[in-house]
Amino acid sequence: MRVLSLLVCLTPLAAGLAVAPTAAADEAARLVEAINVYRSEVRQCAGQGRGDLTPLAVDSRLVLPVSGVGDLQQEVARTGYPMVTVQAISLSGPRDAQAAARALQDSFCQVLLDPQYTDIGVNHTLRDWRIVLARPLLTGNLGDWQAEGQRLLELINSARAQARRCGAESFAAAAPVRWNASLALAAESHSRAMANQNFFEHRDRQGHTPGDRAELAGYQGRAIGENLAAALDTPRKVLDGWLASPGHCATLMNPQFAELGAAYAVDPKSDAGIYWTALFGAQ
Repeated sequence: MRVLSLLVCLTPLAAGLAVAPTAAADEAARLVEAINVYRSEVRQCAGQGRGDLTPLAVDSRLVLPVSGVGDLQQEVARTGYPMVTVQAISLSGPRDAQAAARALQDSFCQVLLDPQYTDIGVNHTLRDWRIVLARPLLTGNLGDWQAEGQRLLELINSARAQARRCGAESFAAAAPVRWNASLALAAESHSRAMANQNFFEHRDRQGHTPGDRAELAGYQGRAIGENLAAALDTPRKVLDGWLASPGHCATLMNPQFAELGAAYAVDPKSDAGIYWTALFGAQ
């Protein structure tokens, strides 16, 4: 169980400034939205590219008092949140969500772009903010990787059957994709590598791209797309995360893709615990 609290003071508190509860909740929601937009694209952070992550889900149990001075683990435990990892960031100074987002990106990009976190709670009073990110216990109710990969394929095809918007881009309903054993083996291999080697990237530790891994597995298609997810413990959560992320959603809805292989892998010693790969192909 990992617990960490961070604090940054930016500017003095403006005397007499008051924020109505509804306005405070709106600003908290705007900050979560800004964080998720930031996570959705690859960013330069600590000298390397990070991001391309599914959105954080708001969990009311993580909306902790701004003035919390006690033990973070005990605070979260009292709410009933089944915590594995939790981290809290306190800001003092930003007057609104936009300013708070800039402060977080400047000072805490590695926390915001950490794939192990799935849930978030934001609270603020006046110019004081408390942002809590966490990962819950895995349910442990999954079948083998092939069964869950096939379940993910079913959910993807249900999503492709409906027209939708992925961010600013509109997609018509697309034909279903079919299971491909070579893509599935490549997906399982990459999920296993991420879990066992504790990383989360499209390029593996040998420098192979998704296209390289598909080719090495025997796939002869002309185009490859890949979606990744981490720390999400059901195919439904994975799909919902991808649909809420413009880039992942666009890959999922791309009409040129006709085949799919998908798999997950688990390693309790890794940061995120569980890792998913979906490889889309077009012949």
